Amino acid sequence: DIRRLRDRRTDISRQVEELLADAPLLTVLTSMPGIAARTASQILLAIGGDISRFKDAAHLAAYAGIAPVTRQSGTSIHGERPARGGNKRLKNALFQTAFVAIRLDPESRAYYDRKRAEGKRHNAAVMCLARRRCNVIYSMLRNGTLYQPGGTHTTTTTTPPRTETTPAHAPRPRQDTTHPRIKRT
Repeated sequence: DIRRLRDRRTDISRQVEELLADAPLLTVLTSMPGIAARTASQILLAIGGDISRFKDAAHLAAYAGIAPVTRQSGTSIHGERPARGGNKRLKNALFQTAFVAIRLDPESRAYYDRKRAEGKRHNAAVMCLARRRCNVIYSMLRNGTLYQPGGTHTTTTTTPPRTETTPAHAPRPRQDTTHPRIKRT
């Protein structure tokens, strides 16, 4: 009976991969180090296959639960902590791809080592890498481009860049950090 269930599970996984093999976004995602077909399909299924649902990379990160949340009470701000909510499957997929990328991608390894040197613990450094990779994934899916090493992907932000006429001490407009509305059927 267990063998039959395993065979059924394998068959379903194969069918999902065959269905997604025709999706051009699968090729886009698998071009990134640390993302194979199964993980790419998990990411696509978790976001619903439509990246336009998310206003920017920050919204995708908030949906995944990898955007930091500010701890505050009244006027006291106590720093940031990892989000506890979000889409658990997407969060897990992004975390796993970041973990694999540490071994496979020298650029990811350098970023991870830099975060560790800043004093972050292992899981926090991997989560920082997952957040960074989430930005790149958003850009790749939005533009339909393959992974380009060296950080040449661009993401849109809701905060305008500073200009020479804007003093450095001037406050920047606050970013909207709300989750995108999810249409459920």
